[in-house]
Amino acid sequence: MKLFIRWLINTFGILFAAYIVKGIYVEDVVTAIVAAAVLGIMNLLIRPILLILTLPLNILTLGLFTLFLNGFIFYFIGNLVKGMAVANFWSAFIGALIVSIVNAVAHFFLTVDHLERREPGP
Repeated sequence: MKLFIRWLINTFGILFAAYIVKGIYVEDVVTAIVAAAVLGIMNLLIRPILLILTLPLNILTLGLFTLFLNGFIFYFIGNLVKGMAVANFWSAFIGALIVSIVNAVAHFFLTVDHLERREPGP
């Protein structure tokens, strides 16, 4: 169930990024669903390898290089998924930032919901 919710949140984030950023085009909701699935697979398989390979640069920039990696992955997905287009790297960077913010806000609200339902401890 958590995987499905995360997939829906990523789909909404991609659609929201396409609505906000002029350089991102998503043909329809089905394309956004496919792009969210590819994004999840890329974050699961490729992103950890890229983070390890760029660890020295990430340490030098105090973690800010991770934002560029997210933009690169978003740009790659925009060129990989048919029906989605990303005009340039900066559009991908801003789109990845928007998707990350949507994920963070959704995670916050989902976590707060779970915290309120628990009974307080002694």
